[in-house]
Amino acid sequence: MSRRNEPILNLPTVIAGLIAAFGLVHAFRELVLTQSQDVDFLLLFAFIPARYGSMPGLDIALPGGLAADLWTFVSYAFIHGDLTHLGVNILWLLPFGSAVARRFGNARFIGFFAATAAAGAGLHLVTHAGELLPMIGASAAISGFMAAAIRFVFQVGGPLGVFRNTDATAYLVPAAPLSETLRDPRIIAFLAVWFGLNILFGLGSVGMLGVDQPVAWQAHIGGFVAGLLLFPLFDPIPLPRPAD
Repeated sequence: MSRRNEPILNLPTVIAGLIAAFGLVHAFRELVLTQSQDVDFLLLFAFIPARYGSMPGLDIALPGGLAADLWTFVSYAFIHGDLTHLGVNILWLLPFGSAVARRFGNARFIGFFAATAAAGAGLHLVTHAGELLPMIGASAAISGFMAAAIRFVFQVGGPLGVFRNTDATAYLVPAAPLSETLRDPRIIAFLAVWFGLNILFGLGSVGMLGVDQPVAWQAHIGGFVAGLLLFPLFDPIPLPRPAD
């Protein structure tokens, strides 16, 4: 019997589709739209906190109306500032998104992507109320995939467990309860590094339209926390019953 391909060479269809969508959106902006049209595109599909509250002394009607008020909670995640921004997000999506996709299946994965992207946008809105600067990028949703992955990848028989498995069943092991997850030293170390880097590099920037846009680290945290908490609602594998 031939060995299964390693996960990185056996990309889930939904991950390939998501990467293709990111690439097509970026190519459309770069190759088809003029600079003026691209601004209009961002006003319609990027997440802009000013939609949900007026800025003092500024009277701007953003396009899209109520529909855009809803869809921009997710549509912003398909837009990236430049090739570096896009490439970094794809590099993080490949391992964490693929692990979650193998466990959830396509429909649950897409729903989880939307939910964690929206959660990231929600926290960004709370912390940037009235701001006109658009937020773009899939980092909040990818942060949610990271949070979901740590719920099961370190389990016995999981892809990163001590007694790890190398086939598809590795992604279907029962997840650890959240209370147990947050006591695992490996996960605590991961969380410390992840939150520390987000706060540290949140002082960096991603260039967009000639403007230095601060990294939306609050959105990353919103997506991550949502991923931890919403995981059981999407997970098709039941938690193990406690022993009598």
